[in-house]
Order: sequence, then structure tokens, then C-alpha cells
Amino acid sequence: MAFDGITIAAMVAELHLNLDGGRFNKIAQPEADELLITGKGANGQCRLLLSASASLPLIYFTSKNKVSPLTAPNFCMLLRKHIGSARISGIRQPGLERVVEFELEHLNELGDPCKKVLIMELMGKHSNIIFCDDQRMILDSIKHVSSHMSSVREVLPGREYFIPKTQDKLDPLSVSEEDFIRVICSKPCNISKAIYSSLTGLSPVVAEEICYRASIDGSDAAQSLDEAAQVHLYHTFSRLMEQVKECDFTPNIVFRGEEPVEYGVFLFQQYGAEYHAETFDSVSAMLETYYAKKNTLSRIHQKSADLRRIVQTALERNRKKLILQEKQMKDTAKKDKYKIYGELINTYGYGLEDGCKSFKAVNYYNNEEVTIPLDPTMTPAENSKKYFDKYGKLKRTEEALKEQLEETRSEIDHLESISNALDIALAESDLSQIKEELAECGYIKKHYDRKKGQKMQTKSKPFHYVTEDGYDIYVGKNNFQNDELTFKFATGNDWWFHAKKMAGSHVVVKSRDGELPDHIFEIAGQLAAYYSKGRTAPKVEIDYIQKKQVKKPAGAKPGFVVYYTNYSLMAEPSLAGVREI
Repeated sequence: MAFDGITIAAMVAELHLNLDGGRFNKIAQPEADELLITGKGANGQCRLLLSASASLPLIYFTSKNKVSPLTAPNFCMLLRKHIGSARISGIRQPGLERVVEFELEHLNELGDPCKKVLIMELMGKHSNIIFCDDQRMILDSIKHVSSHMSSVREVLPGREYFIPKTQDKLDPLSVSEEDFIRVICSKPCNISKAIYSSLTGLSPVVAEEICYRASIDGSDAAQSLDEAAQVHLYHTFSRLMEQVKECDFTPNIVFRGEEPVEYGVFLFQQYGAEYHAETFDSVSAMLETYYAKKNTLSRIHQKSADLRRIVQTALERNRKKLILQEKQMKDTAKKDKYKIYGELINTYGYGLEDGCKSFKAVNYYNNEEVTIPLDPTMTPAENSKKYFDKYGKLKRTEEALKEQLEETRSEIDHLESISNALDIALAESDLSQIKEELAECGYIKKHYDRKKGQKMQTKSKPFHYVTEDGYDIYVGKNNFQNDELTFKFATGNDWWFHAKKMAGSHVVVKSRDGELPDHIFEIAGQLAAYYSKGRTAPKVEIDYIQKKQVKKPAGAKPGFVVYYTNYSLMAEPSLAGVREI
């Protein structure tokens, strides 16, 4: 989610709570576009991070300190000189603009009271931190913007500060019903876009939420709404804006499994059962958690890039091999024809004249007449032997191909399972086990410290979920964990689940005397579907059986099992009905 005007409004409420009437004690500039300000308010000392990063502008409280350069930049020195111990007299957000203004009081060199304004603009690549005097004349900024860089506004010392009006947008906190309907419902675009492009500070996800709450498809044309739908849309929007005015915020992150999908300061209704929300006491805690998890997943994805490339290359190679082998197997279907040709030549060829190019005979297997090509330079006996030789060669090829096809398909299934394990890996310890499996199977060289690898392995454990009525469900993250779960952890009467004919995790439900309520089968099936290659499908067929019926063939690859009698159910990939331990 973009750090939009509503999220900033919630952050401003948090700033009031912690800094109203307080003071700035220390100002540091750890990065070229970032300030770390230590302040003290009613709730004690706190650190406020202001980042004007073009890719990720943010403002929030943090408990983490950052190392500052030995020589402070000029902008930081200017702030220390003027507001190093300033009192915070006001914090405000103009409308729902992505702007936060700190009104500050301090004493100048002569001991006279002065006022300054520190302005944080969170506007994507145009984000900035601007320092102004009481007349809103710019004293300096963390980023200088000249007329060559922007034709809309210069941000340089001595220029007057103003918020650029690059688009004619309405203020969502004061817009009337008449103006809302007139502007939004007349735009030649879909409803969702009409909302966020017409109102200040609203992001696309908030616009979609408003449409969802109004039971309107956000992708419908704005001009297609009838009068009743227009009025209902406005009142739904107004109720959300009332929450903003009353500072009725609930910071939360929406997760899909372990992956953070979205964050917001009110609870979303547009996400389905496969998503779950985690609430936080503050916007700062929400933002810190969201971006920490995002960074972790991003880092794991980067670290797994080489492994993914190895697995994908091997998969492509084996798939090409499979296509070639299947084509060769199809060609071996001709072998029986050659055998019959040889037999018919031996049976009817005694009267053939030399130099014949073909002859017709009745196939005594089906009483149909066939025309058999002959080599005119060969005798009938030699032609017969030629066809029997072709038959023998194709028969040997078929026998070899059967074994090769089985090996290639097994290799593809194994690589698909490793690919699925990479998709659900959440930590470096998970990657460690996958790397070890690839090394054991010969895809990569085993050149890491064994003790270190074993130590990392112990940190990676299967997912452990508990249902509302106390049933424990375990999900393997990779093939080593799948084997461990199924053949060492699970007992004979526990229930075992797996996506049918598809790469996926082994799911084990600890049973009580071998029995499970019906809804537990559904929940376990949903988990097996979610942790499979069919995660994005609406429904996945799941096989389930008691663990004692699951066997592992001797010498089989990690994660490979066989079972002969099983039940099946159709499940929607979801994490609903469980909580992770």
C-alpha cells in the first residue's frame, strides 16, 4: 500500500500522542535523504525517523538507532543550530495531503523567541524534508529542486513554500455529496480509479475498499452507476472519512500465509478467507513489522535466486528430454507392423520374382490385405530378416525407453517439489536444507561446512498450526521435512494429506484414537492445497489417508511416497481456521 493521506492521518494522531508539547533533543542525518530525530514528549523519549527516499518515503517512530556520519551534512547542521532544542507547538496535516508539518518554537542567538516549520513531504520520487521560517520562506531542504528539475515548484533557500497543486483534486474530508457525485461519476474511467484520481490522499487500495463496502465492482465504468448506487457510494465513503476525522484507526497488516500483502489503518473487508489480518497498537509498529517482513522475504528471494535458476534449468532440460523420449516411444509403436511384415514375407514370399518392389498379402491376424514394401536388391529372405531386425531394434528401444521415461518423470516430479519448497521458504535455514538436498542429488557441489549446515538445519522446522478446537497440524517446508514428518514424527493413526499428482508439502494431522471431525479434514485439505503448486487454483484435489498406509520405496528420492488406497476431497487453498504456533 502507498503511504497515503489516510495512513499519514493516523501517523499524525500518533505524533500528537507522543510529541505534543514536547521537544526535539537530538537531530541526526544517517542517510543523504533521511533524518533521525530524538524527541521527548508526554510518553518519554522517542526516536522519529523521517525518510524522503524516492522509493520508500516514510515517517514513523522506531526503537532502532542508526550510525551517523562523523561530519554532519549541512542540512543537519542547520537544523541543529535552529531547532536542536526547539519546543513542538503544533503538528498538522493539511487536509489529507501527504504532508506533515511540525511547528517549532525556539530562542535565537539573542534569546528572542522564534518560530520555524519543518515540513515532511511524502510524495514518492518527489518526497522532501523542507525547513522554513515563520513566513514559510524556505531556509533549506534535504533535496534541492531547481527550475531545471521541476517546472512546477523550486525548492531552494529563499523561495516561498507552497504545496504544488499538480492535479485539481477534492478534499475528501470536506467534499459535499453533490460535488462527489458530479466529479467522480462523470469520469470516463472505472469507479475505483475515478475515486483515487479525484480525491486527495486516497490510494488505489482504499478506493477498492470503498467500492467493495458499497457492493460495487470497482472495475465498472464510473458513468454506469445509477442514482441509488451513486448515493450509496458517497455514504459508504463518508462513513470511512468519519473514522478518519474521529481518529478511529486500527493499524493492521493483511497476510497471505506468511507473506505480508497489504497494510492499512482500518480493517479491510475486500480480502477473502485465505487472508488474515494482524493488528498493532501503533502505526509505527505496523510499518516497522511490514517492511521488516517484506525485506526478509525479499532477501530470501534474492538468496534463493541461484537455486531457483539451477532448479529451473534442470526442469527445462528434463522436460525437453521427456518430449524427445515420448516421441521416440511413439515411434516404437511401429514394431508390431514390422514383425507382421517379416512373418507375411516368410509365409507368402516363396513365389516372389526377383526385383519386386512390393507385394500384397492377407494379414491372417485381422484378415485385411496389406501392401508390403520390398527392397528389389534383396531376396525375400533378406527382406524378411530386415523387417525382423527393425522389430527387434524397436522392441529393445521400447524396453529401454520405459525405464528412461520413468526416471525422467520422477526427476521432474522431484524438481517440482524442490521448486515448491523454494516458493514457501521463509528463512535462510529453510534454504540450507534445500541446498543440501540439491547437493545430495548432484545438482550443485557440496562445498559448505557440514557442521554449520547441520546447525542451520536444526533451526528450520515444519509449520505448526492449531485449529480452534485444539488439533495440531504440521506442514513440511521441504522434502527433508516431509520425510521427517511422515516417517519419524507421525504415528500410524495420524492422518496424512497431499495434493493429488502435484508437487506439494506433506500435511500431518495428529489424531485422537485415529478419529477426526469432518471440519478438520477440510482444514487440513485447505492447508495441503495452499502449500502445493496449485496454490493459485480455485480448487485442488487432495488425497488423504492414515499415515500407516503411506510407504517409502527403497532408494526413493526425498519426499517421494506411495500409497494404494486413499480418500479424496476438493479443497480451496487457504489458511482459514488455524493459527500458527
